[in-house]
Amino acid sequence: MKNIVKSVLIVALATIGGMATAQATKKTPYWASIDEAEARTRTGPSTEFPVKWVYKRQYLPVKVVAVHEVWRKVEDPDGDQGWMHVRLLSPDRTAIITAPGISALRDEPSASARISWRAEKGVVGRIDDCQKGWCRLDVAGRVGYIETDRIWGEEVP
Repeated sequence: MKNIVKSVLIVALATIGGMATAQATKKTPYWASIDEAEARTRTGPSTEFPVKWVYKRQYLPVKVVAVHEVWRKVEDPDGDQGWMHVRLLSPDRTAIITAPGISALRDEPSASARISWRAEKGVVGRIDDCQKGWCRLDVAGRVGYIETDRIWGEEVP
């Protein structure tokens, strides 16, 4: 029994260490998203530093601008920066609509394409297939193309 528990702990630590190492090898800046319903940023890369901000927005896109061991210095859509533990982040690409008013999401990446649906400022969704000024945005299964100047989380960091 003791050997089984020991084996499980070794595998768990190796997995966590491998995830941190994989993200540490990325060149900054790079995009990530918040992977928890509540995530704290701190003024420095350790739990010894005070909490700067508590995010209560899972999937919010963040730009990772620095790496220190298992800590990532992130920048949010408002330009605020703080240190967040790597386990609170996901490599999944997301974007937030930042344009004022209502944004049209279209069937195809073209201003003349049919409007699939509309979304307001602050809506967050997963993005992929970004090219020529358009990104495919998926918000809870509703998919459409949006102009990149209407979102934050797409530009080459």
